[in-house]
Amino acid sequence: MTARILPLNVISEGSAEPAVSVSAPMARKPPWLKVKMPAGPGYQRLRALIDEHQLHTVCESARCPNMGECWARGTATLMILGDVCTRSCGFCNIATGRPPALDLDEPRRVAQAVALMKLRHVVITSVNRDELNDGGAAVWADTIRQVRAASPGSSIEVLIPDFCGKWPALQMVLDAGPDILNHNVETVPSQYQRVRPQAKYQRSLELLERSADAGFATKTGLMLGIGEKRDELLETLKDIKAVGVSILTLGQYLQPTREHLPVDRWVTPEEFAQWKQTGLELGFSVVESGPLVRSSYHAEEQADQRRAAPA
Repeated sequence: MTARILPLNVISEGSAEPAVSVSAPMARKPPWLKVKMPAGPGYQRLRALIDEHQLHTVCESARCPNMGECWARGTATLMILGDVCTRSCGFCNIATGRPPALDLDEPRRVAQAVALMKLRHVVITSVNRDELNDGGAAVWADTIRQVRAASPGSSIEVLIPDFCGKWPALQMVLDAGPDILNHNVETVPSQYQRVRPQAKYQRSLELLERSADAGFATKTGLMLGIGEKRDELLETLKDIKAVGVSILTLGQYLQPTREHLPVDRWVTPEEFAQWKQTGLELGFSVVESGPLVRSSYHAEEQADQRRAAPA
């Protein structure tokens, strides 16, 4: 039976910030942006596990294009601190509003699910919880420790928010000992006001630098085709490398709804290949670059590549 192919209507994962409704028309997508409809026994098994443990995934909340592929392989990016974000970025499809009370049992359920899935590598992310003094860092730390205890053979990658620049909150996460610390820069500095109006480019760079300086494998990602110029992108990659980031992801921005920012241009697979080569020449240990690449896409393979890369 031939699998159904659906055109994408999705976006990359990430944090959210308040943005003006733009009611932008949905651009027709090029032929290389196709994805299989989620299906199969692997997908159904993971679906049941996530429902049973009342977990959230960024795969669903951000409408990731790779959900069918990843879930069929038994991998998902778990999302903690609920599924309502205090920010509303111009690119992100995660619900925004007033989050519910913290679910302090969530770390235990996440750890139990990771153990049941027998994952070699787990990726955990979260919404922004700017209404909390620590931005949710204590829950982050508890989640990391409980996953480590329940599944000691799993390496742990965390995709964290900026905690509004509260560095003691970041330190709580680092003290819990993740294997990879990921925080997405998302775009070039000139686009921050429209893409991430409550975020700060220099603040994100400082977070990445603090992680790298503390000895952690540090990772970031950007969306292409959201208004950046090529020379700006090159300078941003140089900035990111200068603060010690070793793993880089680059993917195509896709407009989730008419109320989100429009696609500025479609980046071809050939250009993504060129940017991968540029990233490697700049000195990144691992560069994952392609139209469908998202922060946690092939994260397990990225972790393996980094371990195998020369020091």
